[in-house]
Amino acid sequence: MFFAINMLNNWAFAYNISVPVHIILRSFGSVTTMLAGFIRGKRYSPLQILSVVLLTVGVLISAWADSESKGKSMSVESSASTSDFTTGLAILLLAQVFSAYMGAYTEDTYSEFNASWTENLFYSHLFSLPFYLPFAATLRKQYRTLSKTPPLEVRQYLLNSRQRGGIVAALANHKQLEPLCASAESMPQGTLFLFINAVTQLACISGVNLLSAKSSAVTVTIVLNIRKLVSFILSTLLFGHHLNSKMILGSTMVFGSGALYGWETSWRLPRKNSKAKKSETQSVSQEQK
Repeated sequence: MFFAINMLNNWAFAYNISVPVHIILRSFGSVTTMLAGFIRGKRYSPLQILSVVLLTVGVLISAWADSESKGKSMSVESSASTSDFTTGLAILLLAQVFSAYMGAYTEDTYSEFNASWTENLFYSHLFSLPFYLPFAATLRKQYRTLSKTPPLEVRQYLLNSRQRGGIVAALANHKQLEPLCASAESMPQGTLFLFINAVTQLACISGVNLLSAKSSAVTVTIVLNIRKLVSFILSTLLFGHHLNSKMILGSTMVFGSGALYGWETSWRLPRKNSKAKKSETQSVSQEQK
């Protein structure tokens, strides 16, 4: 299932699905995970449901604002593209269903067997490797294509960044980056991006598995949505853009609803359950007397 979810999410790009649309649809992870948990017998308070809905809306607004600030289009221009777009949406929807179920299943597994998150991380990747064998020829071809790309002109990029402004422009003034720039320029651009992507993906999936072992599936998806918002904000600032009113509104909704969910889950509900349990114990004691 882990393999299927990742393949479906990447396969959707072949069907006229833009990055903004991809991000927006995957932002419904908290909602679908909550529905999957409900089907598996879990129950949520009205405040938890409200916070998840508000957080999802906030991420949608932020994704919209982010795509506008970078001039990315989310429109479909032809009938053929419309057909591909519909297929891509169906693929992403299927991936969301699988992801929601896997999140709820993983939560139950950790709860029942007290499994190690590193063990889950290792075996989920190890057992996925054989499924890549049918794609070996395609993977080799793609890697050759990446290895033939020209080197990344890091120094020129940093020089242009000084003119555009932003956080990258500030980093461009640090001479300590010179050795790193030289190493980056010695590698093909595609291979360098592949390496950076692999390292960041390792850090990301390790954090997700660690969080999954210590919290509920819904909490994990909420944290991932907040992380997504932070990515929007960083990408906006790094490339010299400005936070517009939509981004600020979306950010406020996401952080506010995340705080509301945390307060409800970590403070109010535990206190309420503790009081109810204490009251029940006192009632039983009085009946025995």
